[in-house]
Amino acid sequence: MKIDRGLSTNLNAVPGSVQKLEAAGYDGATSVETSHDPFFPLLLAAQNSERIELMTSIAVAFSRTPMLLANIAHDLNSFSKGRFVMGLGSQIQPHITKRFSMPWSSPAKRMRELILAMRAIWACWYEGEPLDFRGDFYTHSLMTPMFTPQDTEYGAPKVLLAGVGPLMTEVAGEVADGVILHAFTTEKYIREVSLPAIESGLAKSGRSRKDFQISYPAFVVTGRSEEEFVKNKKATCKQLAFYGSTPAYQRVLAIHGWGELQPELNRMSKEGKWDQMGALITDEILEAFAVVGEPEAVAIAFKQRYGDFTDRTSSNFLSKDDEQLSRIMTTLRA
Repeated sequence: MKIDRGLSTNLNAVPGSVQKLEAAGYDGATSVETSHDPFFPLLLAAQNSERIELMTSIAVAFSRTPMLLANIAHDLNSFSKGRFVMGLGSQIQPHITKRFSMPWSSPAKRMRELILAMRAIWACWYEGEPLDFRGDFYTHSLMTPMFTPQDTEYGAPKVLLAGVGPLMTEVAGEVADGVILHAFTTEKYIREVSLPAIESGLAKSGRSRKDFQISYPAFVVTGRSEEEFVKNKKATCKQLAFYGSTPAYQRVLAIHGWGELQPELNRMSKEGKWDQMGALITDEILEAFAVVGEPEAVAIAFKQRYGDFTDRTSSNFLSKDDEQLSRIMTTLRA
């Protein structure tokens, strides 16, 4: 299992941050698209590291075109000497249409086409194939030598796709190199919904599971003191409530019989009751979504619960020191 850790969103702090992660033995450094661009930190990280993989987890796909994503991914992969991993996600409709002012329709079908369009562009650049991609959402049929990158030594980067619902997860299995399972997912949901969808997608593409990565950043509730544990637990409950308020994620709650919680959380979110929402996450719900316990104990529990299908994780185990972090990494990689 590969172990990733998030980079700072403060660009000034990125060089020191990635150097510490690399020195500590992490396999990957990730950036997220929330209040900042996800690609700029990885450019600085590439410049200040040598070994560690650099991954967006995630960049919003539908706010950009396939050509734009193909260009950014190429530049980061070339500059990092083949260490970039493009982690993409769809976001939800209100953000795409109201925040980014971009079109939304048939997200799974559109995402499949977007990734195939990127791959067609890369095939043109790296393999000399004529660019002639024509789909329902994207058309790319013009590429001249002036706009073709010459630094193609490292080829195309790997693409991981975030998915919650079975349709998007199946798309990941069909056209991506891996899937990023949402943290708002449980073992029951993964085994009954996500893994079968991945296998269905892999079957469509004629690939096997060994050709595919599953990244799962599961929630971990732990602490180096009682005070830190309580603080972490409260923050996790609040985050679970935030995700649970989203209609698209109701299916995860419903598989446990908690489907009625979603509209209640949604109602509270519209009333701005963000702090109160976390109180609706019971210990039973928390323990379904999160591994709870002491730092080293949660690493063992994580491995036992998810180790048979998880190829990489960015869960935070809050190690006390370098020696404990080494033991945690050994447990996860065993």
